[in-house]
Amino acid sequence: IMPHLRENPSTSRASLAAITGLNKATVSSLVRELIERQFVHEVGLESGGPGRPAVLLELNPEAGCIVSCEIGVDFVSVISADFAPKIRWRRQEPIDPDLGQREIIDRALTLLHQAVDVGRDQCGVLFGLAVGVPGLVDQTTGTLLFAPNLNWKNLPVGTILREEFDAPIFVGNEANMAALGEQYFGAAQGYDEVLYISAGVGLGGGLVQGGRLVDGVTGTAGEFGHMTMDPEGELCNCGNRGCWETQVSQRALFRHVREALDDGQSSVLEDMTDGSLDQLTVSMVTAAARSDDPVALKALEQVGHHLGVGIASLVNALNPELVVFGGILSLAGDFLLPVVDEEMHRRALRWNREATRVVLARHGFDACVVGGIATVYEAVLAQPKSAVKYSV
Repeated sequence: IMPHLRENPSTSRASLAAITGLNKATVSSLVRELIERQFVHEVGLESGGPGRPAVLLELNPEAGCIVSCEIGVDFVSVISADFAPKIRWRRQEPIDPDLGQREIIDRALTLLHQAVDVGRDQCGVLFGLAVGVPGLVDQTTGTLLFAPNLNWKNLPVGTILREEFDAPIFVGNEANMAALGEQYFGAAQGYDEVLYISAGVGLGGGLVQGGRLVDGVTGTAGEFGHMTMDPEGELCNCGNRGCWETQVSQRALFRHVREALDDGQSSVLEDMTDGSLDQLTVSMVTAAARSDDPVALKALEQVGHHLGVGIASLVNALNPELVVFGGILSLAGDFLLPVVDEEMHRRALRWNREATRVVLARHGFDACVVGGIATVYEAVLAQPKSAVKYSV
């Protein structure tokens, strides 16, 4: 009943019976239980048509709250959402990776406690808490096995969270969470075969097949950024050479800008950064490209070429319906996607290419935290009776 109400809000009991194939008495009994547990509420009457107006049902936004967090390489982002789900509260803080593991975790915990407090004040109960991290995660324990761009290893994130919060805890790779978020609430809604690519400080991805996230045998599927694209290429933080993320990331973008300036080319980016390229951001490069700055345009073209080569190869291998591109580099999507499209036409098999669309993530930089909401939401919808409520 609850998944159908998520997909079909303002639905009557009779319509739910028709959608689910359950008889009307069973639907009425289940709806009564869901109303008693405050998961569902009545929102009015169906207008028009002969006979008695039907009472319409929706998921109750006040049923409880969900908190989601992304610990990035250089930021922490936290949101609290109701059960609609609508974001009620958000905070994002820049983080210096050199601060150290303990201080970064402590800052994340401070924001998480604030989000939980706000969520409880507004909705009374906490259904769960999800955290996305930029690395390999042991799904059974929530341990961050390896985050190459933070140089973190074997960090028991799940244990740390369970010691702080009396609620269901979900820890996952940030790109996998983002893939689920886009499939649940974003650009990939209605698609069963989806490839998600996230490019920022590093490059990650997620794969949805049959409407469900593919975890792989060890739960670490989707590390597309560490495919070897150039065996003699740049050293990656994972220890390998020539990984895809050495070619497609904000670091790669900034490297192309620096190389052009070192060659004596002029760019508005010098003025935008006051001559200090350490202050360079993706937003700056995108803004410069919109002003037809040749250095910015060329740098984006170079990154777009490598992005397109990798996506075309994955489309040939996986044959998805949809490729969703997110992460901070998606801010430059207007410049990157046309180049990706050219590489797709050049390198992808025609039959695969014609069946696949490449689009920008609807939630962009927020895709992971939205995916954390989706992770908890999916668990509650699947087993509402098992939803653990947090209160103090």
